[in-house]
Amino acid sequence: MTANPGSAVVAGAGIGGLAAAIALARTGFDVRVCERRSEFPEEGAGIQIGPNGARILRDLGVAEFLEKAVASPDVLSVRDGATGRELTRLPLGRWISERHGAPYWTAHRRDLHIALRARAEAEPRITVTRGTEIVSFASERDRVRAITANGETLDAGLLVGADGLWSGLRDEINGNKAALIPVGKTAFRSVAPAEHLPSGLVPNAVHIWLSPGAHAVHYPVNGGRDIALVVITDDALRAEGWDSPAVSEAVKLKVRLFAEPLRALVDQAANWRSWSLYRMPPLDRWTSGRAALLGDAAHPVLPFLAQGAVMALEDAVTLASFAAARNGSIETALGDYERVRRTRVAKVAEASERNGRIYHMQGAMALARNATMKLAPPNRVMAGFDWLYGWKPERC
Repeated sequence: MTANPGSAVVAGAGIGGLAAAIALARTGFDVRVCERRSEFPEEGAGIQIGPNGARILRDLGVAEFLEKAVASPDVLSVRDGATGRELTRLPLGRWISERHGAPYWTAHRRDLHIALRARAEAEPRITVTRGTEIVSFASERDRVRAITANGETLDAGLLVGADGLWSGLRDEINGNKAALIPVGKTAFRSVAPAEHLPSGLVPNAVHIWLSPGAHAVHYPVNGGRDIALVVITDDALRAEGWDSPAVSEAVKLKVRLFAEPLRALVDQAANWRSWSLYRMPPLDRWTSGRAALLGDAAHPVLPFLAQGAVMALEDAVTLASFAAARNGSIETALGDYERVRRTRVAKVAEASERNGRIYHMQGAMALARNATMKLAPPNRVMAGFDWLYGWKPERC
């Protein structure tokens, strides 16, 4: 029996998988989302959503489920970690919203996930199945057969692998085993009540603190009621996953050389979690027959530009656009999706790695960096990211 060509199976109900399901359903696909976890976790990190991501969430109808939980910071304040002196204050808020036609949001990743789930559950073309893991597939002329861990076969016209950094489908689609390479850094994250923000710091802002081999970021979440903190430091830890418990005292030790306001904020946070950072060489391919990867499964991006999740959103709407058009075959459509996304993601990944090197500079290079930041006109600096925040989906 031939599978419905307008049907899709999505492996993974994370940010990218749910966004892909919503985008595909909006173009007429019937979508089954298979999530290996039996329950969705409620913890998670803060997340920054630039205008390129906020625009997608608005277009997918997700924004209405999310707007009350986000904050819209007015500025991005960059500070020297050791002294606490502000090096530059870059415009966000109204400035960036007017420039790109969409806001810059900060949110708890949990709230973004809840909003995506709510939007998916409101779509009659989408079915979300928990406790179901796609472990293999076979592309045939008229369908793809997705195989679950318990041996069930799901026939569809398209399979989307959105199963994250530790993807179980990546190697089969790529054709070779992909190597995840430890970066030698660990990210620690927590949340603290906004009332504990030290005096002297801008309340409604993204703050970045720069130090040799480390940096810290904090910003409002939960509609401004809380503050999400992320501390990224040199670290030999090589844990799998992205949600391991961390000891508060260990995090305090990591920030001992930072200025007192940041240390005070870290002191107020509890329930620290951690994840080791990995990079991955470019895959030979993201697509195979009627199957395609997106997000971290295809191209993990280091978190120094706050664009990892947004790249998954961009992937999702691009894939759906090409799949809907087809241009003769789904295989051709997926090849076109990969072609246009590879160039974009490579540029973002390179910019993110460059940011990481700048953030963690030391000695004379750090002094030169600080001097450059103080002299650079803030509006001109932010205009230099027009290529990033001004992105719009390529239409077929």
